[in-house]
Amino acid sequence: MTSHAYWQETEDWHTEGEPFRIVQKLPTNSLDPNLNVADQRLHILSTPDHPLDLLRQSLCHEPRGHADMYGGFITPPNDRAAHFGVLFWHKDGFSTACGHGTIALGYWAIANALVKAPQNGDIDVVIDVPSGRVTARAHREDGKTTHIDFLNVPSYQVAKAIPATVQLYEKSVSLEMDFTFGGAIYACVDVADLGLAVEPANHQTFIDIQRQIKRQHVKYRYQEQYDIYGVCFFAKMPSNNEDTVIQKNVVVFADGQIDRSPCGSGTAARVAVLLAQGNLNSSKTLKHLSIINTVFEAGVGTTTSSPTDFPACIPWTRGTARLVGRMNFYIDPSDPVYPGFLLR
Repeated sequence: MTSHAYWQETEDWHTEGEPFRIVQKLPTNSLDPNLNVADQRLHILSTPDHPLDLLRQSLCHEPRGHADMYGGFITPPNDRAAHFGVLFWHKDGFSTACGHGTIALGYWAIANALVKAPQNGDIDVVIDVPSGRVTARAHREDGKTTHIDFLNVPSYQVAKAIPATVQLYEKSVSLEMDFTFGGAIYACVDVADLGLAVEPANHQTFIDIQRQIKRQHVKYRYQEQYDIYGVCFFAKMPSNNEDTVIQKNVVVFADGQIDRSPCGSGTAARVAVLLAQGNLNSSKTLKHLSIINTVFEAGVGTTTSSPTDFPACIPWTRGTARLVGRMNFYIDPSDPVYPGFLLR
């Protein structure tokens, strides 16, 4: 545990409205040089008062952050085939995947010259994350990054028609959910079954339902390591183009965190479900809207072998990120509210 006060630099971005706080320079000796990115995450989770968990809380919780803050610690890659690694974090801990963060990291790596980018054309930023190796493929025009395609780990549906019963406005509602993997496990819920619209006024209701679903399936594990990370509440939208599927969604992840973007890994997970249903293929595109009406475009990409009875693919998710600011936070363990607090 770090006992002395120090300054901690961060660079803050947002991807379609969802924050991502990037920490490149970590406290000395806070990483185990013998561990890969996935094992670093597990080691932190199993070590009480690990310095990176305390730093996560300091930068994510109040007074420096908030209950919906998100970010990542830059680490060495697993090998030379990747540019760097990252440990994703939120208010409750460390996640296995983050698509919006991968998009932000692509912009950040190019803006800070970690990856040399062409004036025009595409460049891949290869990143090791706890769920595997992902790519942020940047498209460049006239020296600017216009968008990034997040190329995920293999994604696929893992189960269908999983039951849940939730309380909604003093009535009981029975649901059937699809479970799907996009670097993390998501339960998919059609909002038509709830009679709700995906809009900011309903955000607390979605949080309440997500918590009920997670409590009912708290013992669920996929491959012995993935629990239900988030619930994707989706609405089917009309489309004037037969080659474009339009859906609006809100992903509530961890313990009641609302994703302001359409959710990168959640979008990849939805691509996998739509592929399994026959509603999406390599010639169609998913237009995925968020609760604040920002947009990801996504598609099947390449198909690959699946460990389940459902088809698998390497989905792509296209979005943009914007720089918010560069911060220099003072971290003081003697502060009476160290390492931070949450009111919800």
